[in-house]
Amino acid sequence: MTGFGRGTAQTLTKRVKVEVKSLNSKQLDLSLRVPSNFRELEVTMRVPMALKLERGKVELTATIENLVAEASTTVNIDTLASYKMQIQEAALRLNIPEPADWYSVLMRMPDAMKTESVQLTEEEIEAFHSACKEALDSLVDFRRREGRKLYDFFVEKIKRLRQLLEQIAPFEEERVPKIRERLEEQLARLSSIEYDKGRLEQELIFYIEKLDVTEEKVRLTAHLNYFMETLGDETTYPPQGQGKKLGFIAQEMGREINTLGSKSNNAEMQKIVVMMKDDLEQIKEQVLNVL
Repeated sequence: MTGFGRGTAQTLTKRVKVEVKSLNSKQLDLSLRVPSNFRELEVTMRVPMALKLERGKVELTATIENLVAEASTTVNIDTLASYKMQIQEAALRLNIPEPADWYSVLMRMPDAMKTESVQLTEEEIEAFHSACKEALDSLVDFRRREGRKLYDFFVEKIKRLRQLLEQIAPFEEERVPKIRERLEEQLARLSSIEYDKGRLEQELIFYIEKLDVTEEKVRLTAHLNYFMETLGDETTYPPQGQGKKLGFIAQEMGREINTLGSKSNNAEMQKIVVMMKDDLEQIKEQVLNVL
């Protein structure tokens, strides 16, 4: 969702510059800062921006540069004349001298200058929209370039999670005989106690079933496949509007990895689970950049 874009357009008398930047956000949050005489165009820009950008904290800033001198601001002579009369009357009644420098006094008074309202021309409106469109297109292109890098990142991380999941298999196969051997050694130390070997087998099977991670491996594999399916391939990437969905899938992947860790009573398996958690956290962090 992060990105930056710039656009420019001009008429015979004005140059319009527009900059748009976007940061991550769960929803679309638009902020437009434009000159006062162009503020009426804000409404017309919000809809196309929402359709094109979808999500993100977006800030648009427009500046207008005059290419020729304009006399839109003039001295308010009638107001200054009124101020002068009032000051002269005050000086007379209060028996104080009149100002020595009338200009400096009068020009500091409120409304000494007046700004005439200038109607926007069709050329200026068209230039504003053109600059905005160029800036938005540039921002979208920026996002696409970043998205291409993210795609390669996700593919690499999902591939690594699959490899780590496969590395669990040998250690999982070793666990059953080791657990059985350890329990039998502990029982052998209790030579004075007799026990039912049949009952021991039942308890051993129950204990091993509690530590079995087959279901977690199957579900995690399914989540990995679903993540890649949602991500799409190189011809369909980027997945429009799938960022939240990818985030939810990553959460489900985390649940299965956490369960693997809680059931792993093998040091090597736990090391693998730690590496899986590290890769998953990187995925979760970067998923925030997907629309």
